[in-house]
This record gives sequence, structure tokens and C-alpha cells, in this order.
Amino acid sequence: MIKILGIDPGSQVTGFGLLSLHSGRVQVMTYGIIQLKKESENFNERIHLLAQNLDILFSKYQPQIVSIEKIFLGKNPDSAFKLGHARGVCIQKAMENKAQVFEYSTREVKKGITGSGGADKHQVNEVLKHLLGLKTINYLDASDALALAFYHTSRVEINKKWQEMV
Repeated sequence: MIKILGIDPGSQVTGFGLLSLHSGRVQVMTYGIIQLKKESENFNERIHLLAQNLDILFSKYQPQIVSIEKIFLGKNPDSAFKLGHARGVCIQKAMENKAQVFEYSTREVKKGITGSGGADKHQVNEVLKHLLGLKTINYLDASDALALAFYHTSRVEINKKWQEMV
């Protein structure tokens, strides 16, 4: 069984979604958000809180793979820099726990899940609920994290089938 942790990093809210992949079957293990903004207004404290929460996730579930969103530059450079710090913490925690890290762009994941790289978060959420057999995914950041993990499972299965053909 392979455990894949999807992480949608953020400096205020970080989404996570953990899937297991066994014999081509995907199962949801857990998902949710790490709420950072309400806990502290200080950015350094929020980054520390993110690290602490990731330690708990890695310790409890021991994922072998982390699928994380690539950084993108939006309209606000300060937000992009803060996102970069949050991503750095996520990658560091994955490496500390000997998990392989794979990075995917938002457009690539959206296209892989919905068929359109321009899909909005609500469309991704709706398709994921269907694909994963969930009634609800309460947080869009958690949905994005599950999308990252699910997208990676499809890549794993495609690679496995390709290797069987060669």
C-alpha cells in the first residue's frame, strides 16, 4: 500500500488530503485544513504552527509520497513569497520523513481531474466527490489537496501500466 499526502500550502490555510493506493484502488484516509490565520497574526508563528501540524500528520500516517502544488506568481508578490515559505516548510517536513516529493502546477492538476486547466475550485470539488465517493468535502483547500494526491495516483497507475507494456 502506498500512502500519498496531497498538500495545498498556504500561509493562512493549508489543505491536506491523504489517499492510499493498493492494487489500483484508491481510498481516502483523511483530509482537512490546517488553520493558521486564526491562531496567530504573526507570520513566523504561523509557519511554526504549520511545521508542528505537519509533524503530527507525518507521525500519525507516515505517507511515502507527498504531492504538492508548485508555486505560482499572482498579483501580490508578498503573498507569493509567503506561499514560498509555506511550501518550503512542507517540503522540508516531507524530506525529514523520507517521503518522495512530487510537484504539480495548479493547471495540470485541474486538467487531470476535470479535463479543464481553467476549472474553478468548486468544479474540482464536485468531480472529486464523485471520483472518491464522498458526500462532501467541506473545505476547498482540502479539496485542492485531495486533487493533488488523486492526480498523483493516476500518474503512478499510468507509469505502472507503461512499465508492464515495455
